Amino acid sequence: MDRKFWLLRGLRFFLFAALFIVVIGFGTQALWNWLMPQLFHLPAISLPQTYGLLLLSRILFGFKPGGRPGGWAAKKRAWQQRMAGRMEHLSPDAREKFRQEMRARCGMGWMHKPEAAADMAARQPA
Repeated sequence: MDRKFWLLRGLRFFLFAALFIVVIGFGTQALWNWLMPQLFHLPAISLPQTYGLLLLSRILFGFKPGGRPGGWAAKKRAWQQRMAGRMEHLSPDAREKFRQEMRARCGMGWMHKPEAAADMAARQPA
């Protein structure tokens, strides 16, 4: 009973994996044959060529299925920690001045008050 359960479970896994590979292949082929001949005047490709293209792109761009763990969120956290470490060594006045400068330079432009923009223009050398 237990052996039969695992056999059916493994068979089902391979069935869905094969179905997934076929769907990805047909989807990639359809997208290629729909876009590339019209946009770049490239030839239409067959299903084996599609799998070759997918394999080549995997070889060229790496075999990491999910990318790096954390991705951009990990980079953002690392950047925030570095900035916090740098800000730690500044005096409270220098820290506030730095924050104001960053808000003036990197803040959302449509949220700035007109007098703040005029004040920044007056401080910049001509």
